[in-house]
Amino acid sequence: MTEQNKTPEPNKLKHRRIKSYVLRTGRMTVSQQSAYDRHWPTKGLATAGGMLNFSEVFANGGPVVLEIGFGMGASLVEMAAAAPEKNYIGVEVHSPGVGRLLHLMEERAVENIRVFCHDAVEVLADSIPDASLARVQIYFPDPWHKKKHNKRRLIKPEFVQALRQKLKVGGVIHLATDWEHYADQMIEVMSEAEGFKNQADDFCFSDRPDYRPLTKFEQRGQRLGHGVWDMLFEKIHLPGN
Repeated sequence: MTEQNKTPEPNKLKHRRIKSYVLRTGRMTVSQQSAYDRHWPTKGLATAGGMLNFSEVFANGGPVVLEIGFGMGASLVEMAAAAPEKNYIGVEVHSPGVGRLLHLMEERAVENIRVFCHDAVEVLADSIPDASLARVQIYFPDPWHKKKHNKRRLIKPEFVQALRQKLKVGGVIHLATDWEHYADQMIEVMSEAEGFKNQADDFCFSDRPDYRPLTKFEQRGQRLGHGVWDMLFEKIHLPGN
């Protein structure tokens, strides 16, 4: 029996960490599996290794950007290819997405991405040093649009503070969503979060930065009149922190 299938002891149930996702299973295509097999040994990361030393991981001292939930990886690869002076860490629990990312990295000869196939909450706690990140980007997270499921949304005050701990002063959380209700909740959470300032005016959304690629999904949505909301909040220095 695997560790996941074991029944937890009753007195440990209430202490279990909250996950940042609901696991989506899926089978890799032949190309995804092949890319995974070839490149995971050099591009993959595991929480069992403890806190990362980014200078060792990337063999340079460039700024580090963390993306949580990169989907099938096309946007992340495009960003990394356009900014070779930056280092990118992607976190995704959907293994076909990880395989696709590694395949796209190979196609475009992109070397400045490393990847976790793991829960973001645990990656932050176990592998990302405090005050080490230049940016955290979370694009189009699951909106859990049914009211009874809103509690599953990723952007909550406690998670935002976990991200703040990992950002350098001046580092940025960049959020984007195409669900207006979720956008309203996100900007409310971020505006009330200690230690951040909106790079736009208070309670205002930002224009999409040039570094965030416009996806085919967005282009189609724009033609249909659908909105996309970007938010950029900068970590500020707090006395005593």
